[in-house]
Amino acid sequence: MNLNKRGYRDVVVWDAERSSAERCDILVEGDKISSILPVGTLKPGYAYEGKGNTALLPGFVNAHGHTAMTLLRGLGEELPLMEWLQKRIWPVENNLDGNLVKTGTTLGIMEMLSTGTTCFADMYFFMDSVAEAALETGMRCGLSRGIVGDSDGSKLRENLKFARDFNGKDGLINVQLGPHAPYTVPFELMKQIAEEAKESGLGVQLHWLEAASEWSISGFEGKMTPEQYLSDTGMIDVPNLLLAHCVWVNKESAEFYAKDNVTIAHNPKSNLKLGSGTAPVPAFLKAGASVALGTDGAASNNRLDIWDELRFAALIHKGVNNDPTLISSSEVLKMATVNGARALGFNDTGLIKEGYKADMVLIDLDKPHYVGWDLENLVGYLVYAGSSSDVKATVVAGKMLYKDGSFTGIDKDQVIAESKAARCKLIGR
Repeated sequence: MNLNKRGYRDVVVWDAERSSAERCDILVEGDKISSILPVGTLKPGYAYEGKGNTALLPGFVNAHGHTAMTLLRGLGEELPLMEWLQKRIWPVENNLDGNLVKTGTTLGIMEMLSTGTTCFADMYFFMDSVAEAALETGMRCGLSRGIVGDSDGSKLRENLKFARDFNGKDGLINVQLGPHAPYTVPFELMKQIAEEAKESGLGVQLHWLEAASEWSISGFEGKMTPEQYLSDTGMIDVPNLLLAHCVWVNKESAEFYAKDNVTIAHNPKSNLKLGSGTAPVPAFLKAGASVALGTDGAASNNRLDIWDELRFAALIHKGVNNDPTLISSSEVLKMATVNGARALGFNDTGLIKEGYKADMVLIDLDKPHYVGWDLENLVGYLVYAGSSSDVKATVVAGKMLYKDGSFTGIDKDQVIAESKAARCKLIGR
């Protein structure tokens, strides 16, 4: 047997380009899907046996987060965003170092792999350590150095150096620039970051209108609209602009965001938990804007489980708008897969398609809550009945990194022990 090949026999395949699921055999060579074959083509014993009751989907993409905040989980519960940041989170983050960030990131990667995520966005500090954790575990990611203040430009220079060192590394890492938000980054620096992004071809991750008070705190209220700000800084023209949250975007402005280079990262659970509100996602979709899904950090969610976001995104907009037709199950799965991948610059992931990277999640359909599924209704079952506890295996770049509760190349017990010690060092408990 060619050890560079892996087959998946009799699996139920769905991706965003399919109107219904299909029973297939899948052949992976190296890190790519090489063939999608009629069911039964691959010989028994050669392949992973799906037995017709295992769904195979593109891996989920967590399009907004701060992974090492797994070490801050549970801090500042039930506080509004600004109070939570200023009184509970930022003071603790001042005590972070590279080793703590790497430990917290590895812990988060374990959580994401076990729930079907194959690629994550991250805006944080000590990003070399985040990249090292991703490379050591085999995880795909889009990484940016969070830029706050930066009166001397040192953080931007650090972000650019990080891009030179890690962008494209092992085919797993894309680097973006990471201005935190308009209320933490001076206007002229935001213009400079946009210019650097355009000159270097790098994307940008940016928190955008997360809380109701954000625009007034930024000092631009009454001076310009948020959309004018994006235009005047040049941010709207960067190669890939990933706008996290967008809760307080005026829905009448939704068409402004419907651009090929712009993606909105919808974080429904974090926005609900912090009392920030509900983003106008139906208006974005109606306007043709691209929407992806994110968890935000584990200190504001508190789970790194995109399946949770799938269900919340599908349900909350129906409820608050009194319209059960809004946000279909296939739309939220598209948000969680190909939309997130493209937002982070991975244009050959997010679909089960020949020539695409083999980033996949395998889901156990042989459970009580899937009784009645078929090829036509499977997507609805996954979103409304399924959960991340149904994940059997997670594959990144052709490598099975998680299977049946076990991790490849990660010592689960060691990581948890190190994370407990890191938590104690960071906050004393």
